[in-house]
Amino acid sequence: MTKTDKKILEEIIRVDHAGERGAIKIYEGQLLALKTFRQDEALRRKIEEMKEHENEHYDFFDKEIQKRKIEPTKLLPLWDVMGVALGFGTTMLGKKAAMLCTASVEEVIDNHYKNQIYKLKEDEKNLKEKIIKFREDELHHKDIAYDNGATKKGLFGLLDKVIQTSSRIAITISEKI
Repeated sequence: MTKTDKKILEEIIRVDHAGERGAIKIYEGQLLALKTFRQDEALRRKIEEMKEHENEHYDFFDKEIQKRKIEPTKLLPLWDVMGVALGFGTTMLGKKAAMLCTASVEEVIDNHYKNQIYKLKEDEKNLKEKIIKFREDELHHKDIAYDNGATKKGLFGLLDKVIQTSSRIAITISEKI
């Protein structure tokens, strides 16, 4: 039986804890824009539903961080502010941009979770199963986003690249710090 390296395990849990919290903050920013400047009841309901999944994911990783005594990323406050700003800003640009934000982040998370699933060994079966389930939820969110107007056409392609690149940078930093 092979064992997951302790350093890899800590990085996985730290970054997933930060990432799920970041997703919640993005949705909070989107909901703030929808409650103050942009009135779209159907979009608000979809975002609230996806946010509930992220809350479930975050709660799991928050318990794992505490149980395993892993230090969360020191940049959580920064990620909180940037997540709310990203969600608010994309929603102020309109429904297509708001949905693209979700699709872009979820595309990065899909690959991120795939890599983690590969790294986890037999001794972390429960964690691996949770990440597989959470990945499925994230893929569902991506589908919801594309079904509701996400597009990469025109300038949206640039926005997609900015969101995906910044998501990858946040992942890399949060694994280590």
